[in-house]
Amino acid sequence: MLSEGGSFMKGMVMGGLFCLVLSFLGSFSPSLESSTDDHHHHHHVKAQSNDELTHFSDSQMQQLISEVRVSCIIMVQPKILVYWATAVDTWSKHCDKAVFYTSESSKALEAVDLNEKDEWARLRKALKHAYENAGDLRWFFVAQPTTFAIIENLKYLVLTKDASQPFYLGNVMKSGELEYVAYDGGIVLSYEALKRLVHVFQDEAKCPERGRALWKLSEEKQIAVCLKYTGVFAENGEDVHGKGVFNSKSVDSLITDSMKDNPTNVVEGCCSDMAVTFNGMSPNQMQVMMFGVYRLRPYGHDFHDSLTFYPPEGSDND
Repeated sequence: MLSEGGSFMKGMVMGGLFCLVLSFLGSFSPSLESSTDDHHHHHHVKAQSNDELTHFSDSQMQQLISEVRVSCIIMVQPKILVYWATAVDTWSKHCDKAVFYTSESSKALEAVDLNEKDEWARLRKALKHAYENAGDLRWFFVAQPTTFAIIENLKYLVLTKDASQPFYLGNVMKSGELEYVAYDGGIVLSYEALKRLVHVFQDEAKCPERGRALWKLSEEKQIAVCLKYTGVFAENGEDVHGKGVFNSKSVDSLITDSMKDNPTNVVEGCCSDMAVTFNGMSPNQMQVMMFGVYRLRPYGHDFHDSLTFYPPEGSDND
């Protein structure tokens, strides 16, 4: 009898704990509908074609070019100093503004020391700092130092997009019902999206700084959850042909994959010729990419691009 009573009590306790967990999960669901009414939900954001650009007058085109300026938010740590130094020396020079945010100060390289070990809390502080010091910049690119970015292609992607609308772009992944932008492929936020994100940071119930007790989401998923509460959803960045332009792999890996999947047309099957990012390259490979993207030119070939993005005034870039 005592044994039966003990089993009954154990069942009661386990059942109660199970209900408690279900109740907690129900109170925090990444698929929760946003309380805002203005859902900005594209799923796919494509670059405009050259034919579409011909509809703009020269003055309209120049205005668009002058307005598309990118602030790069690059998250670094002293333990990956060689990647940090490579990002400083390569692609970040093409940002209109590039700020490196670190977990602790380094005498070797300049950065904003956030004095924060927790990665999500550190990213929140960096985004808030970037928002408060945005000036007239209206597009924000969040990246790791292992990411290689071609900023001119990012500008082309968002050229005709309105930064006063909440855009959250990149390589969209899915986890359960949650769609989020992969951090290693770079995350793009318009000014409006960043403003909403910074504002929801103040609501611990919707966007806690230290995460939840039962699990810890990655930073990329935390951003998606917090933005979803403001009516902003992840959107896949694509070229005019519908091919993704944010890559979480290196060029080498993508070509290797294409050789297996598209042996008769490796280059076409690999990646977009308007790609914005790659990831997973060594510092040496990133230097090679800089040479290939900005220096190497086949003589006699002219691609007749409809516009030119000039480097920031006074910048030391390729």
